[in-house]
Amino acid sequence: MFSRKIRVSSGVSQLDRLLGGLFIGDNVIWYDDAGSLAPVFSFNFIQESQAHGKPLIYITFDRSPRALIQDLGPLSESRHLTILDCFTHGRGDSSEVFSKFYEKDGAQWPYQIVQVKEPWKPQQVTDSINQLHKVMKGDVRFVFDSLTGMQDLWEGEEQILRFYSRSCPRLYELGTVAYWIVEEKAHSGQLKARINQIAQVAVELSLKRGRSTLTVLKAGNRRPELINRPSRFWCDGMTVTFDTEESPAGPADIGLRLKELRQKQGLSQKDLARLVGVTPSTISQVESNSIYPSLPALYRMAEVLGVQIGSIFQSGSGATRRTVFGGNGRDVRFSDLPRGSIKGKSLLPADIEGRAEPYLVEIPPQKKLGAHFFVHKGEEFGYVLSGKLQVVINNITHRVRAGDVIYLTDDTPGQWSNPGPRAAKLLWIKLK
Repeated sequence: MFSRKIRVSSGVSQLDRLLGGLFIGDNVIWYDDAGSLAPVFSFNFIQESQAHGKPLIYITFDRSPRALIQDLGPLSESRHLTILDCFTHGRGDSSEVFSKFYEKDGAQWPYQIVQVKEPWKPQQVTDSINQLHKVMKGDVRFVFDSLTGMQDLWEGEEQILRFYSRSCPRLYELGTVAYWIVEEKAHSGQLKARINQIAQVAVELSLKRGRSTLTVLKAGNRRPELINRPSRFWCDGMTVTFDTEESPAGPADIGLRLKELRQKQGLSQKDLARLVGVTPSTISQVESNSIYPSLPALYRMAEVLGVQIGSIFQSGSGATRRTVFGGNGRDVRFSDLPRGSIKGKSLLPADIEGRAEPYLVEIPPQKKLGAHFFVHKGEEFGYVLSGKLQVVINNITHRVRAGDVIYLTDDTPGQWSNPGPRAAKLLWIKLK
């Protein structure tokens, strides 16, 4: 069982922002109104998992292995992928046209495919999943495609609810992340309500007037930015782009701005309350615009956040333009990494919104980080100022030293380590 909340990326940066990130243990329900919107989010999740070398089990009820592999494309060329085939002997009715797929030499496949002989028996599906998971290491990822296909095969909502209600708590305790795909219109409101109650995250995908929208219905143990508010998006291959148009904040809407600045600093409401000298409840009420802070408290918040007080009343794009900044930067808190394993400073004030975010990052001697220090899907590059480091990207270990440059586009480091006797320092820049 995992001992602390570990944040991971969904593979779609804007979705990470809307949700407040995914956590190990999350069961994520995807209600697909159109029946064709969820795959791109699943495939980005698979791509992100493979980039970190995480094993993933894809349970397919709706698509034959051949069709699934064609849809996955290059993502199927991974030894970390296991397909649990509940289609061939399920909706495929053991037809020869589907069984012929297995006449190929299976040893040549980079992925593993396991057939479930009697997928109409929920217990056999459960046993197959447990047997696969038992031999895998680390936090295993799952994609269940789909609960609707299960219902068609198992003839009724009670069977899938029983399977789901037993599987979710177990997957949570095992420290996995699971995507569950549901065709929204194929199920009763009662079933969806009971599913939502168990899931940690629920997302609705819909197509209205030719525009696709995403709505976060539930995000347990976090405070998503736009709960129950549709966000428009469109897809180009694997790329998911969200409509960035937002309604301008009113003149007294300082709560959202304070929340943005606090989160950019990596501070919790409790942290900010302690530094300002108020209660966490006060910060929560200020951010929800339930109350307004006193002028002394507002000045203290600006001081703690390292911003000009006027910027609290402006959006990021409308913040005051400045050219030269004094001081030694502001400390960055890496909440997803163990305390003391890394130090960081942002070189720009929190109220400056630019296309580049520069940081000074320091990794102490003999330290190992089990993940990258940022969750970021844009380009990044770093310049090693001093020391030596080892960085693992796509299971390849790279050794870098002072003067070397690290440039990242789609790949994310799965591990950093400093084997040397002195701290290693980097100038790190994120590009938007």
